[in-house]
Amino acid sequence: MGIEIILDKCTGCGLCVKACPFAAINIKDKKAEIEANCTLCGSCVEICKFDAILLERPKPSDKDLSEYKDVWIFVELREKDIKKVSFELATKAREIADTLGERVGAVILGGKVKHLCDDIAAYGVDVIYTAENENLIQYNTSNYAGILTGLILKYKPNIVLFPATHLGRDLAPRVAAALEVGLTADCTGLSIKDGLLLQTRPAFGGNIMADIISPSARPQMATIRPNVMKVQSPDSSRKAEIISIPVDIDPKAMRIIIKEIIKTTESGTKSLDEADIVISGGRGMDSAENFKILEDLAETINGVVGASRAAVDAGWRPRSDQVGQSGKTVSPKLYIACGISGKIQHQVGMKSSDTIIAINTDPEAPIFDIADCGIVGDLFEVVPILNDELKKNLSKD
Repeated sequence: MGIEIILDKCTGCGLCVKACPFAAINIKDKKAEIEANCTLCGSCVEICKFDAILLERPKPSDKDLSEYKDVWIFVELREKDIKKVSFELATKAREIADTLGERVGAVILGGKVKHLCDDIAAYGVDVIYTAENENLIQYNTSNYAGILTGLILKYKPNIVLFPATHLGRDLAPRVAAALEVGLTADCTGLSIKDGLLLQTRPAFGGNIMADIISPSARPQMATIRPNVMKVQSPDSSRKAEIISIPVDIDPKAMRIIIKEIIKTTESGTKSLDEADIVISGGRGMDSAENFKILEDLAETINGVVGASRAAVDAGWRPRSDQVGQSGKTVSPKLYIACGISGKIQHQVGMKSSDTIIAINTDPEAPIFDIADCGIVGDLFEVVPILNDELKKNLSKD
């Protein structure tokens, strides 16, 4: 088990040296040479054009599972701040680790990230692994996956949790494939049963909930939907051990180059999955133009507009606005559903909201089964009246 340079094939081109994020390869006598600090991350194998590097990692059946300890989370950043979902993962990881008698570890990758350590430590993290490099400021699949794979192989965590965001859904499968372990995607529940991570996720269109375990592979890996785990109150007195991971990323070896980032929301606009108030429209909106009344209401109460899958499929709203099983999971203080029937696929994405108000002409619509307040009526009449009354009351304040 390990890594080997096939000397007859190696040309000493140096691509592997540039690709290794841990600076574990050198060229000696025109041949690549692996240093002792190699983590078996595999970045060199992927970039070698001559198939001159042989990598063999331990198979799941060959692993001593008792060597794997601790519950890790991947900390996702939005620009220079920690995303709320990372605090959710830290809270759940703390709960799981306490059950197992293990520690909580967090991995933060970015440009300058050490100043964020106290923020995530406050949510129950014991050890933080940081890797800082200007080429980690923007997410890059190859760079992030190589570093994270290497860290997991070196430190052997028992459980690794990722957010089920666009980034997490891209990164987690790549790491799982490199490690040859399973991955449960879009979990809505986590617990420990007989010492194993019980991973719960919707299946068959949300009609049943499946419980999944990984008895013979480590680490146990899962992605967790944002806004389904509660966040504990931070304890600012908590401090974590910080382990700095030296990384060396050569831009010339990067196979993916980010040329431009195009934002679909205006600067300063709240993210749908982090908003305190969400007003969503469904099939009952009838057209894209009619969403203007929801936008007006959102402006009045400082909310964000969402949509059901039916509205998105009709082309009335962008995919980034979709709430539901195949969209985003939201957990605002107030959720207003307008013209949404509320089938189980939509409920999965919003039923954890603190207060749900439903407006629909059909009194039998499933949305009323979970609504705290239901209005049977025409949304085109109800919403403008609601908006006017709110404006009057807010102006008094």
